[in-house]
Amino acid sequence: MRTAVLVVDVQRGLVEGEAAVPDADTFVAGLAAFLERARLDGVPIVHLQDEGTAPDSPIRRGTEGWELALAVGSGEVVLSKSDDDGFRGTGLHDTLQARGADRLIVVGIQSEMCVAATARGALDRGYTVVMPREGHTTYDVPDDDAGGPAVPAALVARVAEWSLGDAVELPQTLDDVTWS
Repeated sequence: MRTAVLVVDVQRGLVEGEAAVPDADTFVAGLAAFLERARLDGVPIVHLQDEGTAPDSPIRRGTEGWELALAVGSGEVVLSKSDDDGFRGTGLHDTLQARGADRLIVVGIQSEMCVAATARGALDRGYTVVMPREGHTTYDVPDDDAGGPAVPAALVARVAEWSLGDAVELPQTLDDVTWS
C-alpha cells in the first residue's frame, strides 16, 4: 500500500479570529508536526482549499482567511474545491493515482462536513481511509429556536467518525498513524 495525506480546508479563516475552531492553535501545531513527519518519510501530501463562495464566508477566495494555515512543502499539491467532497471537480483522484496512493490519511477542519464527505468520497473510490481522531476538528453546534440542544465540537467530531462506519481506521492520535 502507498499512503498519502489529505489536508482538508485548514485555512486561516477557520483557525484565526472570530471564526476559529475551538483550540485552533493546538490543532494547527499538531498537524504541522504530523506533516513534517510525513515529509521526512517521503509521504505525498495533498492540500484541499475550499473556495468559500458564500458572501459572508471566513474563507472567501482572495481574502486572508482563504489562505492555507499550514506551509505547503516542495512537491505538494494544492487543489481548490467548491464541494464538501474533495474528490468532486478537483482532479484529486487523478492526483492520488499519479502518486500510486491507495491508502489515505484524512485530516482537516469540519469533521462532519468536508472531512467526512472527502473520506466517503475516498471510500467510494476504493481507498483505504485512516482518520486520526486528533487530526480533525469542527465547531460547537449552538442550540436552535426549535429547542434543539447545543452540541460540543468533540461530540460532533465523534458522530462524524461514527457515520463513516467500520470501513475507516480511527487511530487516537496523530503519533499513532503509520504509513503502511
